[in-house]
Amino acid sequence: MTETLADLIACEDVLMFVNAAITSTGQREFHHDQGQQRLSLSFLHAYMLENYRELYAATLALDINDHNAALIARNLLVSKIDGAEGRLIARRLEALPPQRVYRLFRDLRAAGVNNRRTRAIMRDWLAARPDLAFDAVKYRGAVKDVVRHAHLTLDDETRAFLFYPHGPKAFQTPIFETWRRAHYEHRALYDLPYTVAEGFADKHGIPRKVFLERIEPRMTRLERLRMQENARERKVGAIAADLSSMPLTRLATYVLSLPLDDRARRREELTAALRAAARRTAGRLAGTWGRVAAVLDDSFSATGSPQKRRRPLAVALAGHFLLEALAADYTPLWTSGRSDALLLYPYGPTPLGERVLDALDGSPDRLIIVSDGWDNAPPGLAGEVLRVWRTRLDPRGRVAITHLNPVYDAADFDVRRLSPAVPTAGIRDAEDLPSLVELARFAEGRAGLAELRAHLDDQVARFLEADAR
Repeated sequence: MTETLADLIACEDVLMFVNAAITSTGQREFHHDQGQQRLSLSFLHAYMLENYRELYAATLALDINDHNAALIARNLLVSKIDGAEGRLIARRLEALPPQRVYRLFRDLRAAGVNNRRTRAIMRDWLAARPDLAFDAVKYRGAVKDVVRHAHLTLDDETRAFLFYPHGPKAFQTPIFETWRRAHYEHRALYDLPYTVAEGFADKHGIPRKVFLERIEPRMTRLERLRMQENARERKVGAIAADLSSMPLTRLATYVLSLPLDDRARRREELTAALRAAARRTAGRLAGTWGRVAAVLDDSFSATGSPQKRRRPLAVALAGHFLLEALAADYTPLWTSGRSDALLLYPYGPTPLGERVLDALDGSPDRLIIVSDGWDNAPPGLAGEVLRVWRTRLDPRGRVAITHLNPVYDAADFDVRRLSPAVPTAGIRDAEDLPSLVELARFAEGRAGLAELRAHLDDQVARFLEADAR
């Protein structure tokens, strides 16, 4: 069936939005400030909601980031939604961090959104929480707002804790009673969630170092990691981070936060942890990608921004170890020319063209480029190399080339592309690299809107089926 011009435009628009929803969090990037990012992203959401509502809702089933998933859910709930959209929203909310869901619900309350389906989604999500008492302590203000807004029914003790916490002389629920005793008993606060205990520790004047040492067993993995990253600045001593179960991109971010001397000293430990995380991520695909060459951007722009420090470089580093696991034969090429991945830091210009030439010279089966797309040494060389390669030297596409970009370009409403001759997809976490390489084929123009719809329908079905199981 022949694609119409409208179909081709729709396909491009949807892919553009997916790239934005994967990469942008509305925060400052190296080349664009926060205001530009948010304005650009808000326009895309409004455009998709108005013109491609069904496809807009379907992107909830893709690996978009939490910020955009919450925005999509909010935009759909503000307007009238159908049952299928409601199921997608409910399923996606289950996968979001609870603090982000509570923030979404409070935003809906502030906007006066109180339709029947919104109340039902709030009610069902809250009913499915594994420990509502824990939530009532950790997110007390947010839980109160949700209960009020959706007119929810609670047991007497939970309602008393939320609205009249200092009324009862004792609570039967252990965590409520611990919270009550923590007002006057120091030992009790160490049985509370870290963020709640922190406030009590400040109130009681407990030294920071003493508090952190005693509260460590109550910390979540991410809280412990943040403390580890900030320990040197606070000068309160380091808290050990558990590297064995850390996700690949998070682990790469942690490694890059360490001084070079620490990385060199812990080389064996850190390298083993990165490779183990990469093997877990690769799973059954390990070793199946044949001969792979990668051009990886460690130029100065990989610094990121104060809100997303070294994020582009972390994605490239994590991608490097994942591609090593996926490939039967692997050749990494960093833009700086360095070969020691563990000691990388953002530095220098971005000679992507030269590195692409080096990579293609080895005749790989796949070439993966991980870069923000600002090719500047010299400008435009990578695009010209890729154009000539694809049109003159390899028109049949023997070498599968994919550009993965971790940075949203607010000015173009998309991630920056190197060349129309190769597909580009946005990437936020290296864990999504295999699925994004598959998605990028739609950007090549070889698959149209019908195939894209079929792909999204399949993703939605899998997404909802996982919920049913």
